Amino acid sequence: MNDFDLVRKNLLCKPLRTILLTVSVFMAFLVFGMLTSINEALNRAAEPSASAARLIVTNKINFTQSLPIAHLNQISTIPGVKYVTHQSWFASYYMDRYKNNLVGFYVDPETYLNVYGDDIRLTDQEKKNFISERTGVIVGKTLADLYGWRLGQTIPISSKVYSKRDGSHTWDMKITGIYTRAKLGESTAAFFFHYDYFNTTRTFGQDTIDNIVVRSVSPDLNDSIARKIDAMFANSMAETSTVDENTFARAFIKQAGDLNLIVTMVVAAAFVSILMMVSTTLISAIRERTKDIGIMKTIGFTGPRILRMVLGEAVLMSTIGAGLGLGASALILEGLPNSPAGAQFGDLSMAPMIAFTGLLMAITLGLVTGAIPAVMALHMSIVDALDHS
Repeated sequence: MNDFDLVRKNLLCKPLRTILLTVSVFMAFLVFGMLTSINEALNRAAEPSASAARLIVTNKINFTQSLPIAHLNQISTIPGVKYVTHQSWFASYYMDRYKNNLVGFYVDPETYLNVYGDDIRLTDQEKKNFISERTGVIVGKTLADLYGWRLGQTIPISSKVYSKRDGSHTWDMKITGIYTRAKLGESTAAFFFHYDYFNTTRTFGQDTIDNIVVRSVSPDLNDSIARKIDAMFANSMAETSTVDENTFARAFIKQAGDLNLIVTMVVAAAFVSILMMVSTTLISAIRERTKDIGIMKTIGFTGPRILRMVLGEAVLMSTIGAGLGLGASALILEGLPNSPAGAQFGDLSMAPMIAFTGLLMAITLGLVTGAIPAVMALHMSIVDALDHS
């Protein structure tokens, strides 16, 4: 019988205790895998693959405040501006208000494709259909697969905020395109439809938009164009704040809080709790096996060998729990894009580096939790061990 067999048998000596400790480690690494992967997905969303020449213009008070669409034409006259478009959030759902929440935007199709055509992949015919069809909508492939939507189908999209002049909250839209993304892994869980169709039918907020997107001739002109835009509307009823697209995306994500800090705090709290629990339990287990350790030393087991075995128990248990936790979180993450809530994150698969980091943390956790009981076993004398009652 080798040392690994002894380690395994010692763990199975009290199977219920071992199972409960393994489940505790499992839960900690399940949380670690889920939160870290989601955080990484949000960070990717905050670093769009768009051209560095794009600027976002929002209301100076807050990006949730609207801007008059008349700003658009004024901005287009600034030297160095190549394209100008706009986009506005449409809080919506499909069929079921509580289960099928959607991410949607109302835009001007032609100018929007001019600005974002490098990121949103459509066929030439789909682009023409989207521009010409007043009720047209382009949907991401993720949404189309999730709900079984197809080209030419008319779908009812309802708003949680806006209403139509006929009293309803639902807009019928014809699918004129199903888009993919230029960069693999980016979300295709949004839809885009006509501003004019929405603006002429809504009951309030006519002729207003959420933000304006400016594409300059060169990224080198961004700073000067941003200053000119904000100076143009200084002291107006709708002053502006203009930043590059990456800065805007990061600010938008941070509205939900500093997720990096939240993830760190939650994971740290979980690991401290597991550390204390596992370490205390292992110390208790070593005390229960005091005589066994004395007998092992009597028949020739050296102190360092026993130390390695005790550490091995802790490392094996934490590694098994971590492996199961990371594996379960990877499976859950793979399934999330197939749900309405998870689809908006895009690619949620666990990165190899996250799994590798998790396994390193599991080994470290095992070594730390096993250190005290291992040292106790190392320094335990044969006489004291055999006299233990």
